[in-house]
Amino acid sequence: MNENKCLKCGGVEFAEGTDFMPIKPLDKKFSMGLNKIYTFCLKCGEVVSTRIENPSQFKK
Repeated sequence: MNENKCLKCGGVEFAEGTDFMPIKPLDKKFSMGLNKIYTFCLKCGEVVSTRIENPSQFKK
């Protein structure tokens, strides 16, 4: 992905959102989990980035 343009449709407007399924460390069964944050094109919906909120919580 170019910083300013969707590779699928050429759109230049993006938004961020999350879903209801947090990602959890395998070795921490009672962890609340961390949000996945998606960056997507507002023109076609293509997800151009997925990242984890506060990834340092996965460090052992």
